Amino acid sequence: MTEGQFRQENKVTNPFLYALELGYYAGLIWGAVRWIFYTLKFTRVVPGFLMEPFFKHEFLVTAAGQIAGWLSFIAFSVIASLIYVFLFRKLKGPWPGIIYGVIWWIVLYIALNPWLRFTPPVKKLTWDTNISEFCIFILWGLFIGYTAAQEFTDERMREPKQVTG
Repeated sequence: MTEGQFRQENKVTNPFLYALELGYYAGLIWGAVRWIFYTLKFTRVVPGFLMEPFFKHEFLVTAAGQIAGWLSFIAFSVIASLIYVFLFRKLKGPWPGIIYGVIWWIVLYIALNPWLRFTPPVKKLTWDTNISEFCIFILWGLFIGYTAAQEFTDERMREPKQVTG
């Protein structure tokens, strides 16, 4: 088998394009889940909480503001996915992604919140809001981390195909 044939059969994934696609779907899916949680009143954090420093809260509670918030969560997910894919894509299993989601929750809700005022302080949010948001970020991180791990650490793709006789 020549090198050209090997490359044609075993395509190498472009990390940048993969991270863009992964982030888009992570934001699309988990942004929709956040929106559903907000609509069902599991959380009091508006879907557009990432845009809170830039827009008035009155706009973010409208339908247009919620759609804009969903789009901002997609953009945030693309950035987070790019970071994960370029720094941690070789980590195996679900735990790195879960930890990644927890770290982002801590960064957004505890570390940056006093300055950017995305949401009321965690101590002033209800238990159901805190638990819902924390769980969404765990699942969002798991989605990004485990999907990247499956793509970039799946050894079956690198094994030669068996020839049957």
